[in-house]
Amino acid sequence: MKTFDFKPKIVSVVRNYNRQMLMTDVMAGIIVGIVALPLAIAFGIASGVSPEKGIITAIVAGFVISALGGSKVQIGGPTGAFIVIVAGIINQYGMQGLTIATLMAGVFLIGFGLLRLGTIIKYIPYPIIVGFTSGIAVTIFTTQIKDLFGMDMAYVPSDFIEKWIAYFQSFSTIDPWSMLIGLVSVVIIAATPKFSRRVPGSLIAIILMTVVALLLKQYAGVTTIETIGDRFSINSQLPDAMVPELSWEVIKSLVGPAITIAVLGAIESLLSATVADGVIGDHHNSNTELIGQGVANIVSPLFGGIPATGAIARTMTNINNGGRTPVAGIVHAVVLLLIFLFLMPLAQYIPMACLAGVLVVVSYGMSGWRSFLALMRNPKSDIAVLVLTFLLTIIFDLTIAIEVGLICACLLFMRRMSETTDVRAVYDEIDLNEDADMERGNLEHLTIPQGVEVYEINGPYFFGAGNRFEDIMGRYGKRPKVRIIRMRKVPFIDSTGLHNLENMCLMSQKEGITIVLSGVNQKVETVLKRNHFDQLLGAENICNHIDLALARAMEIVTKK
Repeated sequence: MKTFDFKPKIVSVVRNYNRQMLMTDVMAGIIVGIVALPLAIAFGIASGVSPEKGIITAIVAGFVISALGGSKVQIGGPTGAFIVIVAGIINQYGMQGLTIATLMAGVFLIGFGLLRLGTIIKYIPYPIIVGFTSGIAVTIFTTQIKDLFGMDMAYVPSDFIEKWIAYFQSFSTIDPWSMLIGLVSVVIIAATPKFSRRVPGSLIAIILMTVVALLLKQYAGVTTIETIGDRFSINSQLPDAMVPELSWEVIKSLVGPAITIAVLGAIESLLSATVADGVIGDHHNSNTELIGQGVANIVSPLFGGIPATGAIARTMTNINNGGRTPVAGIVHAVVLLLIFLFLMPLAQYIPMACLAGVLVVVSYGMSGWRSFLALMRNPKSDIAVLVLTFLLTIIFDLTIAIEVGLICACLLFMRRMSETTDVRAVYDEIDLNEDADMERGNLEHLTIPQGVEVYEINGPYFFGAGNRFEDIMGRYGKRPKVRIIRMRKVPFIDSTGLHNLENMCLMSQKEGITIVLSGVNQKVETVLKRNHFDQLLGAENICNHIDLALARAMEIVTKK
């Protein structure tokens, strides 16, 4: 039995690699690197770290994810989904706490991959994914209001509701020039796809608005437009790798945030890889992808980076520009490295309002409002999970939202699964049409003898089925001498079902009632014998089909 599933796509790709593929990947990688630049800066700043840390994350994690991942075209780096988590961890635990949490998340991701949980994670309920993704989008939009309008605020509360109250109280401090740059940036980014698919609107907006801000400052005396250089000290040197000091107390306190980073990173990367598969007609290795993501999140924080995952927008940009192997992702990381080393000082002139505009558009794309509205037409249980996850994300934090959302989804799943099992009583006679567990001959029905009750279980026998069994037996009527339980449509039985069935058999025996099982398939019968039901009931009372069960019941009734 295989226990290790680590097969990076780049290994299989290089066997048949050629010059034409290299040229295509290089062009795609250059374009993706240019697209990733403004996003990496914006995500870094919005997360509460300096802009170069966002680029370092894109360089280091982007390289590792492409080199070790299980997808041919996945592009990794910082994403908007982590902004809320990273900012919250930094506020509570500082930069060192974020480094440790990211390292722990990397270890968890590798564990997910080694335990082959890649396919399981993809089955997290859709309402939860939409709920916390929409909640993150609203939270990102909320965090950008100050910079978008150039508000003069000495302190911005971290709480969602308090933050909006503070915004309304500071409405009079809006800077018209910053607001103009922010809103024009949004318009440019939104309009660019209508004219150009290759050049990203965010890059055009940053270049144009940076030039406009410089001209306004130089020739119009406008000094109120805050830039990256006004808030951060730009460093274009690659940092040395540093391992943070670890203590058991710190590790225990960061388990929750680390699991949140790992789960969210796993979900986002696997969803991105799945979407990419549909476009290029390939199949990614989900467990290898998780291991690659884990290694990336271990290496990235050692160089001062933040959490990273597969980025669907950059992955689709890679595909649309011809990238078909991990080499394109590696080239994208090299392009970002060159920009970082030689052009990073120019980033100090970028207006904060322009970056806020970039993130406003990102938050709109993340919101998935069409999916949100579509889910509101679904069953009430799905709506409850969706709305609860959404509200918890924006009012509290993503850790609580994911935990509560998953618990609610699991409870609803258990309820729905229990409802799939039908337990019913059969009165007077048994219709033999379409029955597969008896020897019918020329008979059309079988008569149920006096003193015998027949019950039929249709579906898996697990939690919930036993309770319905007791309710139906309570409504059946007089106490019989024999109870026949038809299990021909029971595909499996779990420990809860075994416990309920054992209790029912013991209670029936105390009342002088014999239990006879009918139509037990081989798989269920093996489980029953392993748990000594043949000794509890008697092997002769576990029958292959209903006519044998009825004959056995008649024999018992006659003796009694």
